[in-house]
Amino acid sequence: MSGPSSRSTAPSLSTVLAAGAVLWVPGPLKKNGVDRKKPRIAVIHRPKYDDWSLPKGKLEPGEGWRVAALREVREETGMSCVLGEELPAQHYRVQGRPKEVRYWAAVPTGGAFRPNREVDRLEWLAPKKAKARLTRAQDRLLVDALLELLGR
Repeated sequence: MSGPSSRSTAPSLSTVLAAGAVLWVPGPLKKNGVDRKKPRIAVIHRPKYDDWSLPKGKLEPGEGWRVAALREVREETGMSCVLGEELPAQHYRVQGRPKEVRYWAAVPTGGAFRPNREVDRLEWLAPKKAKARLTRAQDRLLVDALLELLGR
């Protein structure tokens, strides 16, 4: 006999929510002393995953997207920052669960990097080098989105 009570249904998997930023600074001056080179982008190395990434992390209970992005940048880079425009969100699966990561363009306002358990290296790279260093293709798309936003 079959009916609604005899069907087994898989539990719904809640989406993992995370936020982060593409942290950038203006590029150095060109030789002419007026124009600037392309911006420099912060990429971080996470020893746990042995990958190069952009700063991001899971939202804490009751935390908003922007607050989480600011906190994660501070925790992973040591920098406080100001969030600018929102960049494209990423959607993918991690260990079978859906994950949504929202990103913002961000500029640092202070702080200094100190290696820690989560992040052991931070490098400021030109966009082309940043894209080559980043492990995930989706992160490279965020660098492109930042450049488009900046009109570069």
